[in-house]
Amino acid sequence: MSKCEEILDILEELYPDAAPALKFRSPYELLVAVILSAQCTDERVNRVTAELFREHNTPQTMLLLSQEALEKYIFSCGFYHNKAAHILSASRDILEKYAGEVPSTLEELRTLAGVGRKTANVVYAVAFHGDAIAVDTHVFRVANRLGLAHGKTPEQVEAGLCAVIPKERWSRAHHLLIFHGRRVCHSRRPDCEHCAVAPLCEWFRGSDASEESPKTTE
Repeated sequence: MSKCEEILDILEELYPDAAPALKFRSPYELLVAVILSAQCTDERVNRVTAELFREHNTPQTMLLLSQEALEKYIFSCGFYHNKAAHILSASRDILEKYAGEVPSTLEELRTLAGVGRKTANVVYAVAFHGDAIAVDTHVFRVANRLGLAHGKTPEQVEAGLCAVIPKERWSRAHHLLIFHGRRVCHSRRPDCEHCAVAPLCEWFRGSDASEESPKTTE
């Protein structure tokens, strides 16, 4: 068994409940929620979308809002101006290019205006059960520390993870690494003393666990 699979097996035992924290009822709702989640907690996004999705949960109904009106809904998520623009741009593309339905392939998702690689990967993996690894700040940090993948950009880490993780485990690995990052491997002062994978962790074995973690692209 490889080190990578050993780590994943341990995390699987620790976090059998690992699953998306964002609340959604359709691929479109998930797409909007993931756009809003950039540098914002899932809890806050869920509060915002609970209100937003009451009347605006399809591309058609979302485009009834002006950018200014949408910004008022999502203000508390931060970066509201850019996020509103991205949501409206993606909604137009979905209507004009895909007959109002969120495309189900990774290649098509990545063509949507305002949709970045991480967002496309999340929607593809979660809504359409595809094989993809979305690298957010938690995945980036945990993968680098454990030594599963080394990289200075999310794209480099994604490529590294895809190279060592069996394809059928990509999507699951994404959720497991996120859970471990949130619960144990914190950005500052990770709880190495209670980490089940510490003996396999490059960062733990090569540093003083009492020190702050290296800076990552949060």
